[in-house]
Amino acid sequence: MTDTLLIGLYALAAGGAVGLSGAAALRLLRGRSILVHILVLLTVTVLAVVAGIVTVAQAMFLSPHDLWVVLVTVSAAAVISLAVGTVFGSRLAASAVWAQTARDRERRLEAGRRELVAWVSHDLRTPLAGLRAMAEALEDGIIHDPAVVDEYHRRIRVETDRMAQLVDDLFELSRINAGALRLVPTTVPLRDVVSDAIAGVAPLAARRRIHLIAADSGWPYVRAGERELARIVSNLLINSVRYTPEDGSVHIAAGHDPDNVWLAVSDTCGGIPGEDLDRVFDVAFRGERARTPGAAGSGGGGGLGLAIVRGLVEAHGGRVDVRNTDRGCRFEVRLPAT
Repeated sequence: MTDTLLIGLYALAAGGAVGLSGAAALRLLRGRSILVHILVLLTVTVLAVVAGIVTVAQAMFLSPHDLWVVLVTVSAAAVISLAVGTVFGSRLAASAVWAQTARDRERRLEAGRRELVAWVSHDLRTPLAGLRAMAEALEDGIIHDPAVVDEYHRRIRVETDRMAQLVDDLFELSRINAGALRLVPTTVPLRDVVSDAIAGVAPLAARRRIHLIAADSGWPYVRAGERELARIVSNLLINSVRYTPEDGSVHIAAGHDPDNVWLAVSDTCGGIPGEDLDRVFDVAFRGERARTPGAAGSGGGGGLGLAIVRGLVEAHGGRVDVRNTDRGCRFEVRLPAT
């Protein structure tokens, strides 16, 4: 009984020493990845077992041959244990990282949904109150001046169009997020799509004295859904015009390389704060109050335009990026080449 207790104490002491060293190592590595922690923990566990066995073997005064056999056996078992543990530890770490990434993404999506509801509620409440007031005034006949009546009718139409556009954006975004978007790819001349988009945004640009400048050459063909591609280009142009100060300019260019067709929209908005660059394509993100669409005098928006751009581009298997330039921003869309 005494020998058994002594063997246990030897093993406990050896394993405890290794365990304390491992705890110190883990403390020093507390800022490292999950995989590093798992590997250190696995190594400490195996070394604690090996240290206990070796210590007990030496205490039992085994012959050199028997001690060598014990060491070889324990080393082989340790190598196998570490190899198997490393493989499954890597998988466990990858699963943990994936799960954390999924949780972070879900939290961002949930925050985006809450922000979207808040923005949409705000964007609908104000015009609806104005529409109701104007409709009641017309209905009660308290407005008799024909010019004022015409102005009320015009404002009702404008606000109705704006809310219809917001509802259309919400519907488009819901189709993208639900995976219900069905593309019908055709070979589209990018020049024609850009020309139509420029014509559509020209009145807004003229009101704000924004110069729209398109490249003279280099316009490729692209394999894409024509309606979706037109929406991408139009949203990018509207976004740049809204945020560019008066008397600024918006440049549109395109080209291709062996793998991609690219479209770039550059403006003179003054740049985007570095902390906002990764968020400009988030749902309902509008940046600083001074850079909101309403502040730009464009009639406002739901903060959905760039989110729709990203969704449509990714649905085509492409990507969209933004970066600051000397005078403003450059949005670049890349789609797979035909």
